[in-house]
Amino acid sequence: MKLKSWISKIHLWLGLSSGLVVFIVAVTGCIYAFQAEIQDLVQPYRFVEEAGETVLPPSEVWKIADEALPGKHLHGILYPQVENRAAQAIYYSFEEHYYYFVYVDQFTGKVLKVKDEFADFFRIVLDGHFYLWLPQDIGQPVVASFTLVFLVMVISGLILWWPRKKKGVEKSFKIRWDARWRRKNYDLHQVLGFYVMIFALVFALTGLVWGFTWFRDGYYAMTTGGKQFVEYYAPVSDSTFQYQGEIPGIDRVWMKMRNEYPTAEWIEVHPPDYEHGSFAANANPDASTYWKMDYRYFDQYTLEELPVDHVWNRFHEASLGDKLQRMNYDIHVGAIGGLPGKFLAFCLSAIIASLPVTGFLIWWGRKKKSKKEKPSLIQKQERHRAVTV
Repeated sequence: MKLKSWISKIHLWLGLSSGLVVFIVAVTGCIYAFQAEIQDLVQPYRFVEEAGETVLPPSEVWKIADEALPGKHLHGILYPQVENRAAQAIYYSFEEHYYYFVYVDQFTGKVLKVKDEFADFFRIVLDGHFYLWLPQDIGQPVVASFTLVFLVMVISGLILWWPRKKKGVEKSFKIRWDARWRRKNYDLHQVLGFYVMIFALVFALTGLVWGFTWFRDGYYAMTTGGKQFVEYYAPVSDSTFQYQGEIPGIDRVWMKMRNEYPTAEWIEVHPPDYEHGSFAANANPDASTYWKMDYRYFDQYTLEELPVDHVWNRFHEASLGDKLQRMNYDIHVGAIGGLPGKFLAFCLSAIIASLPVTGFLIWWGRKKKSKKEKPSLIQKQERHRAVTV
């Protein structure tokens, strides 16, 4: 059997086995593309009516949010610095499985909304994209494995698309809209599959960075000249000291960040997440992406800045490989290209979602055709009699 025939069979069976997963992941990715813009339109509590002159510090916002949502662990407080947006007190616990946003008017102290993120429509969509709505420890490896299968399918699809003769090259780039339905469906699968191939590879590779630690570590080593990937951590504070300031430490960190990043579109501060942990703070110059952020860490007792050796550090200290790691999310969702990039990601995800459907219809049509063409037992007997007479 020829090589291309073997590749065709591999492409077919991988497609049939992974088609439903690829469809779900692509459709949920398509829906999620404009989640930030849609939420801004339908969730008015994200904005304050009128900006005041005095902004409440994190310690005050924390106290107000704790009263609205008692007994939960504060993960951080985010201060948007554009468009009169409300401050967000973020409560999160992996162990207790909760994730809340408390929207607070940072000028008046009014609680605008206590929102359960796990019940949000787009969070449900994201859970389908990441885990197929299965428990995380089951769904995550399943999606990652099928993403790897999808990567093989994209490569095998390119080999199958490649024209055998030079005369067929031009036809391989066009959909014959005036052809019969079966031919049209075949072109939709083959031609559109070719056009989205590069982007599909990007979606798959960026998805695999989250899917498998071995893939992430290998990708990071390849882009940094062999460096070992270091997991995120907040450095340890010097517990031999005691904080002596009158202003709460989290407020001091916030004021320092505001002074040093006056043009940042958001500033976020995090209290220590363990007993002798440190304050974490970040400043983002572009609220539509994440990769350009400066991440800073401060001793909770002395407020001295602490160094880290992972990629979530100051932006100017990041190497090319570090920046690629930081860009991974923004590339995956198209935000790296702004609103046009998100629109492109939306369209590409829709096309990718169509490929398992058109591929299945190609297989089903050939299966039905082969059944029609295959002679029945009675027809075989009649032919045999005709020959022997």
